[in-house]
Amino acid sequence: MTSARPLPAYRLAWASPAGRWGRPLRPYRFGRALLGAAAAVFIGCAAGPGGAVEPTFDAWWHDGRAELDGYHLVESRYGAPRRAQAVMVFVTEPFSASRHVKLDDPSKHPGDLVDVLKLNLVRDFQTGIYDYNTMASLFVRTADFEPVKLSFSSAEWCGHVYEELNFAAHSVARQTFSYFEGESGGATVARPTGGIVEDALYVLVRGLRGPWLKPGERRRLPFLSSPFVRRLSHQPMSWGTATVSRRARGAHVSVPAGTFEADVYDVATSDGRTGRFEVERAYPHRIVRWRWSRPMGGDRDRFLGAIETGELSGTLRARYWELNRPGDERYLQALGLEPTVR
Repeated sequence: MTSARPLPAYRLAWASPAGRWGRPLRPYRFGRALLGAAAAVFIGCAAGPGGAVEPTFDAWWHDGRAELDGYHLVESRYGAPRRAQAVMVFVTEPFSASRHVKLDDPSKHPGDLVDVLKLNLVRDFQTGIYDYNTMASLFVRTADFEPVKLSFSSAEWCGHVYEELNFAAHSVARQTFSYFEGESGGATVARPTGGIVEDALYVLVRGLRGPWLKPGERRRLPFLSSPFVRRLSHQPMSWGTATVSRRARGAHVSVPAGTFEADVYDVATSDGRTGRFEVERAYPHRIVRWRWSRPMGGDRDRFLGAIETGELSGTLRARYWELNRPGDERYLQALGLEPTVR
């Protein structure tokens, strides 16, 4: 057996049952001294109780680490709920404005540099004998959270699909490569003023530079469904609308990571879905739980996925790209997750 390297305390953080920073799931154990040191380092940066001033975006998100949030997921597929797991990876990166790729050396391209926040939303779930492995990768400008690029990949035993959306001020260029007949190709469509893509909700509702909506506020926006949703339903890309509202009052939310004071956002889309996001009130306003649903009925729901629910199971702030040695699988414990392959 490979001996485990000690967990660096400065890299580790999670949620507590009091609703600040959550604990790992009960089956997992860490040393008391390590837990205390890590919690002290991390909680000292967070907004304190009683309305203390929140950290600035730059101080929090340009510290050289990523935020990893683990979720216990239920995904409806082929008319049955599937137990699954998901990970959200949030990290800032230097990005090429012209080529829409990460810059290896930003100092060589100062005029082409844009600072982005990247969200990788990874979902893994089983359907009978075979499994789905999907990822949506969203890049938004940190200055205003406007989308720059969204890519999506899906791998399951029938085949591979990859879709890429590149956003301009008034247009969206799409390119799709699919195993399935009639789904590959490209097109450029107009982008309505104020239009958002569904995946951006997972950033916007967090209010990382201040509240996106005030308590009780409601907005109706042009809305582009996520490639993940369109993939499950084999639907073409087209703009619809969504009404997003923030409830005037928050809620106590209990999930595997603990109990949280949360602000609640409701979403109603023109394709008949309803969504609910429960967002941690304390900075950094993680998504504690989300849910998407639609009325059941008819053959369409056999393929669409009638319900998706994700519940926060743990958090890790780390330079995760360095955690790739044998034995580093144990870091998944802080996320409340298990390796997909043992």
